[in-house]
Amino acid sequence: MIKATRDDKSLIVNILIDSFKDNQSVNYIVRQDNHKLKCIRALMEYSFEICFNFGETWLSDDGKACALLLFPQKKRTTIQSIWRDIKLIWQAIGIGGVMKALDRETKIKAKQPKEPMLYLWFIGVDPTLQHRGIGTQLLKEIINRSNERNLPIFLETSTIKNLPWYENFNFYTYDKLELGYTLFFLKHEPDKS
Repeated sequence: MIKATRDDKSLIVNILIDSFKDNQSVNYIVRQDNHKLKCIRALMEYSFEICFNFGETWLSDDGKACALLLFPQKKRTTIQSIWRDIKLIWQAIGIGGVMKALDRETKIKAKQPKEPMLYLWFIGVDPTLQHRGIGTQLLKEIINRSNERNLPIFLETSTIKNLPWYENFNFYTYDKLELGYTLFFLKHEPDKS
């Protein structure tokens, strides 16, 4: 696992766009118009910036997979973060989608615990290379980082077929949210040994 730099932003954003362009949760947030892929790009660029500043951005050793990790306990509101939020609304969500997005975020925040954590915002693998163990290796290394820090990992997924994969790594579903699709809330406890 390689810690990403700003120079890796384009590569990471492209992996995430390819990995999440059909994702229910992503498509719930972004405008569904002729510019959907541009909207998803804006969302992934936003997510990269947030994690780069308040978390960590990682690439697999071969550069074919990536993960965006956030430490919510370190996130701060700044003029720059407010500007990023405004840009996200303008480029990805649209004024008409703001209330829906805010409602979704409020419901998600209500289900997330208020404790120090490693939040796995996105993990994606080049779709042409999935099912070859690249994502598995990346997730193992993320779990090792959470163990080193003694932090639980939290994430949400709307991709039901990914639930058994996460469960293989001792993630468990601690809650669900219905938004016209089911959003599953998962947690992985740090290894105490």
